[in-house]
Amino acid sequence: MLATPALAQSNAAAVNSAATTQVERDLTETVRRNISSFRTLDWQPYFDNLNNGAILVDIDSRAVHFWSDDLGVYKLYPSSVPLTEDLTRRGRTKVILKDPEPDWRPTPSMKKRNPEWPDYIGPGPENPLGTRSLHLGWTYYRIHGTHDTRKIGRKSSNGCIGLYNEHIEELFEMANVGTQVLLI
Repeated sequence: MLATPALAQSNAAAVNSAATTQVERDLTETVRRNISSFRTLDWQPYFDNLNNGAILVDIDSRAVHFWSDDLGVYKLYPSSVPLTEDLTRRGRTKVILKDPEPDWRPTPSMKKRNPEWPDYIGPGPENPLGTRSLHLGWTYYRIHGTHDTRKIGRKSSNGCIGLYNEHIEELFEMANVGTQVLLI
């Protein structure tokens, strides 16, 4: 963490704390998993074509689907989703920027809710955007990695879609600027 002020280092921990993840059950209980919602899907009900590839984000099943434009690749990834419905954006957009070393700044509404959060966190292990980020056509919305693997499969974001770092790195290589994205 070279050149990161001590204040930013301590506040970065708040951004990645357990308080930013919604716990939906007692984690000491043994729970049978229903993985039926985490299933492969066909692209045709969601997209007219696969020009530039397609990413489908299913908020309810907490899954991200990717189809390459030539149908040679289909990927299915578990994801984190927004904490609340009012933070959730649904609809069609596209990838407008691929960021190989994302830095993070809280949105104005995030800063209002969490004034103790730092104003900036550069690339690295404290960055809540993980190792890669795909910027979407909506301001502040991204599909990105996370260093906090507890967040995957849960409601834990302020609007973005989170993936394991190894998954966003793979998706980052396959997606293009212009890849169509649908959040349902």
